Amino acid sequence: MVPPTVIAFDLDGTLIDSRGDIVAAVNHALEATGRGALPGQVIVRYVGDGARALCARAAKLPESSEDVDELLRHFLAYYQEHPLDFTRWMPGAQETLEKLSDIADLSLCICTNKPRATTTMVLAALGVRSRFRAIVAGGDTAENKPSPAPLLHLAQVLDITPGRIVMVGDGPQDIECARRAGVRSIGVLGGFASEQVLLDARPDVLLRSLHDVPDVLRRWRDATIRISAVR
Repeated sequence: MVPPTVIAFDLDGTLIDSRGDIVAAVNHALEATGRGALPGQVIVRYVGDGARALCARAAKLPESSEDVDELLRHFLAYYQEHPLDFTRWMPGAQETLEKLSDIADLSLCICTNKPRATTTMVLAALGVRSRFRAIVAGGDTAENKPSPAPLLHLAQVLDITPGRIVMVGDGPQDIECARRAGVRSIGVLGGFASEQVLLDARPDVLLRSLHDVPDVLRRWRDATIRISAVR
């Protein structure tokens, strides 16, 4: 096994707590199309598979419905005007990014189902866009996570083998994407998915805090370097 040189983070529920802004944007889209607003705890259950799936689930429509196009348009327009009204860093996120930035030959990336426009806007508003070497967002590939396509695309962009990547996420779609792409995975509790859902997804490592990610990564790098040396 080769030492990891890239760590790819999911965004919503992993690095940022964006529940408030997502709920506000969904309810705006519902009301703008003549539908009733939903409680926040209902909407957050629909998060994880991209904006189109989110809007479709909130409106109880199939994703293929043309009505979802209008919902999505309102959702994205509102979100782009209100990217950080309620969004905050997840606990330990900033400190973890700082520590990982100090690890030699390690690239930080984003692999999210969030649409590219809103992803870029949120990262820029947080002042961290330049921290990430590459970003793969919703719509950049034909299929979102849990398809392996986003991580395989990231490997192509970076011109590396997928085995060099570690995926960090809070949802089963992150873990399944990693498994199907041949990538190691770290699940982190505290985001949108429950502990049992993440356990059932079977990540390589399940953590209660982002603070532990740098230690896991260092152990993996050290172990694979030692194995390579013995061989």
